[in-house]
Amino acid sequence: QVQLVESGGGLVQAGGSLRLSCAASGRTLSRYTMGWFRQAPGLEREFVGAISWSGGITYYLDSVKGRFTISRDNAKSMVYLQMNRLKPEDTAVYYCAADESRLGRPVDFGSWGQGTQVTVSP
Repeated sequence: QVQLVESGGGLVQAGGSLRLSCAASGRTLSRYTMGWFRQAPGLEREFVGAISWSGGITYYLDSVKGRFTISRDNAKSMVYLQMNRLKPEDTAVYYCAADESRLGRPVDFGSWGQGTQVTVSP
């Protein structure tokens, strides 16, 4: 099973940017569709977006389209979430996840990182 470690979270003002990183180990990253999820206090975990194994296909939650971009570097076993024009409602713990089936549906993601906190102040 792949191991995932997120980093890059922090506190940022509304309108600012952050880039989250996800380092994968244990298995070849290109085996997986990779995704990002988030969970705000008191709410269920929410799918943010995903990227196909080759990086050629990405798709996003409507509320982050045009602001967030997922990318990957299989050679470095890294996945990234660039977040621009952040809003207070983006505040959450962000999780990196891997889908070995490559189907890319939220239910298919079976390997998870520990999460990184993103806080956006008004």
